Amino acid sequence: MRGRRNGRSILWIEISGLWRRYIVPMATTTIQVSKATRDHLAELAKERGLNIGQLVEALAAEQLTAAQRAERLAASREVVRQAIGLDISDEEFDSAPDVLGNIYRIAAEKIRASRGAAA
Repeated sequence: MRGRRNGRSILWIEISGLWRRYIVPMATTTIQVSKATRDHLAELAKERGLNIGQLVEALAAEQLTAAQRAERLAASREVVRQAIGLDISDEEFDSAPDVLGNIYRIAAEKIRASRGAAA
């Protein structure tokens, strides 16, 4: 089990039924950004009660890499295949209509229309 505190990773390991805590120092690095970007990150971090390093970690954790997106897509497609009981190829998935995208588009149009009617 892992945790994080004050810029250090905390690793919990069970040995013979007892949990042991190990503190692992984190490596640091320098990222060069413009002064305006640094100030913007500092303000965002302050608003969230974080330091800049914690903010950058949080922002990076929200963004998936291409490999992670591909892995999620493959897993999602496998769930669909299992749920409907058909072996649908990736090419068939790619050529199918974007049902969820269409639902989001319709919902957004309805919200915009309702806001326009309320104004």
